Amino acid sequence: MTSARDAAAAVVDPEIRVITIDELGILRAVDEEPGTGRVVVTITPTYTGCPAMDVIRADIRRALAAAGHPDAEVRTVYHPAWSTDWISDTGRAKLAAAGIAPPAPRGDDTVVPLTLAVRCPRCGSPETTQISRFGSTACKALWRCRSCSEPFDHLKAL
Repeated sequence: MTSARDAAAAVVDPEIRVITIDELGILRAVDEEPGTGRVVVTITPTYTGCPAMDVIRADIRRALAAAGHPDAEVRTVYHPAWSTDWISDTGRAKLAAAGIAPPAPRGDDTVVPLTLAVRCPRCGSPETTQISRFGSTACKALWRCRSCSEPFDHLKAL
């Protein structure tokens, strides 16, 4: 039997198929209730209106059932709000390898981030320009590299 934590952590984000919900920072906790063995998974959406949350909840339940944990509850919490700082280093590397520019770490809340340039995930050039504030999903913006001329998504920093 696969551990409940491993099963939930392996669920792939349905909008960004190269990264797991654990690497993206959506997975907050996986707890097994003593005595009953019932699993409770806690997740936080990347933003309140994220349309992928129903799919993520269903995928978690399916993964847990396949791993021998059929009695699972998935709880969604909104506080604290998800932050791009929760994306793991592995997740950032996977995003870049897939041609999606990962956001820079946000740091402390006293500084307001201002994105002047985003490095192209294909050639590394900082000579890029934003084409649209919205990319293939609402959490990404569409950019183009002026060096290699390739368009790419940039995951917005939150």
